[in-house]
Amino acid sequence: MRFDIISVLPELLESPLNHSIMKRAKDKGLLEVHLHHLRDYATGKHKQVDDYQFGGGAGMVMKPEPIAACLDKLLSERHYDEVIYTTPDGERLEQQRCNRLSMKENVIILCGHYKGIDERIREKYITLEISIGDYVLSGGELAAAVLVDSIGRLIPGVLNDETSALFDSFQDDLLAPPVYTRPAEWEGMKVPDVLLSGHEKMIDEWRHDQSMERTKARRPDLWEKFEKGS
Repeated sequence: MRFDIISVLPELLESPLNHSIMKRAKDKGLLEVHLHHLRDYATGKHKQVDDYQFGGGAGMVMKPEPIAACLDKLLSERHYDEVIYTTPDGERLEQQRCNRLSMKENVIILCGHYKGIDERIREKYITLEISIGDYVLSGGELAAAVLVDSIGRLIPGVLNDETSALFDSFQDDLLAPPVYTRPAEWEGMKVPDVLLSGHEKMIDEWRHDQSMERTKARRPDLWEKFEKGS
């Protein structure tokens, strides 16, 4: 899978995407991430990528010309399944969206900055707008890193245990159950007996029950969604 990320500050993405699971995915040839500095597509002496808002108001707006130049170049080179814009007013990212995106081949992510991008770019090029939560960041680079990580880890072969991602929180609208490791007893607290039993069916049932209890207690919104889908 290939990601092309357009950013005013691409250096912010270098560390998050060059370590741990994402690095292994790239080393295996399962994931490509290409960073594009928006200023490389700006014209003029100062390579300006932002300007004042029409109508007044605080904050600058990302100019359409450099964004269009970068997108046009990328779109002329290959087919892209999605052109994603990271923005607080986009669709809130959920696991099912990550699952669907992990089946794509080529995706562009445009990182928002300042007060956002000229609306005409959204109308002409953007196919999907995503928010990672109901809060505002200084720019879309962190959101882009979250997107690549949450999608990339689902690509077959990326995780050492390919069943691991299937049991993550939110895969079935439930939170993950509690997990334990050795020692079996620590500071007087013991691991539940069922997890030491070796009885696979009982362990699966315990985990499912724990997931339901935890979701009901901690995320009633998810619990309601789970009940509707059951």
